[in-house]
Amino acid sequence: MIPTIKIKKRLISKNHHPLVIVELGINHLGKAKLAKKIILSAKKAGAEIIKMQTHIPEKEMSLEAKKIYPPNAKTSIYNVIKNNSINSNDEKKLKIFTEKNNLIFVSTPFSREAAKRLNDINVPAFKIGSGECNNYPLIEYICKFKKPIILSTGMNDIKSIRKSVKIIEKYKIPYAIMHCTNLYPTKPSEVRLNCLIEIEKEFPNAVIGLSDHTSSNYTSFAAVAMGASIIEKHYVDDKRKYKGPDISSSIDFKDLKDLINGARIIHESKKGIKKILPKEKAVAKFAFASVVSIKKIEKGERLSLKNIWVKRPGTGDFKASELKKILGKKAKKMIPENVQIRKSYI
Repeated sequence: MIPTIKIKKRLISKNHHPLVIVELGINHLGKAKLAKKIILSAKKAGAEIIKMQTHIPEKEMSLEAKKIYPPNAKTSIYNVIKNNSINSNDEKKLKIFTEKNNLIFVSTPFSREAAKRLNDINVPAFKIGSGECNNYPLIEYICKFKKPIILSTGMNDIKSIRKSVKIIEKYKIPYAIMHCTNLYPTKPSEVRLNCLIEIEKEFPNAVIGLSDHTSSNYTSFAAVAMGASIIEKHYVDDKRKYKGPDISSSIDFKDLKDLINGARIIHESKKGIKKILPKEKAVAKFAFASVVSIKKIEKGERLSLKNIWVKRPGTGDFKASELKKILGKKAKKMIPENVQIRKSYI
């Protein structure tokens, strides 16, 4: 059975076109008004689902976080999160706004309190970030809400992922696993798309996807071709307008539209098995070859490679594949040069 998860009415599996998760992250800079602008832009590009990050700084970080500086920021991670988080009231309004625009709203909680806050506003699913992939207490807490989980796995190996999956499966939660590299931006050489195959083999009950932090769509397209059912990309409506830690690993309107359309085209193009299509048969008539005379053949003369060969079209009695079958046969009558060999001729 093909692994499937359902978020609201959206089914996600290899049988459905890939879901592109539009990750606002902290690109809204903590401003609800800007978040709405980005959400409307994503909708115009064809988005189905918007993902936020639910940060309550004092609940997710200790004081030591004020001394840790991310590689993509000039201030501490504590300040980055504090300056770019959305408060509870605004988050609730953003969910309502998103759903009024016929989009699905999900978010990543970074603490128990954040998870509860999201459950209180009835999010249809939870996204667990790579940093929380091995946060087993938080994962178990989230599982108790009995909602689908999308688990990112950057900075983790199969062993640590397996522990998380064991918890999720214990609660019988439908889930997806996202391969991810937590570098902002990620170089193509650091993406390691073969991990999708490894993860799918190790976790056969999971829907598989890619959380892509490269600055283009190429690796996402490749992931879809390899069977990814979910693609997640950081998004901002116009990369030239804003500055922030995640902007360099984000795509904008034009790229998002291209990603959504391209992912559907690639998924559609994968279907089917290797056989002639009914519509190809008309082309085959002229594209294939038949056995023909390459010189005049007298009555009683044997057919050989000196007097027969193969030429288009493929409408003759003997196809090119049957050439050897009629070698040595005698002509019942004279056969003109450059005509198809008919059964009645030999």
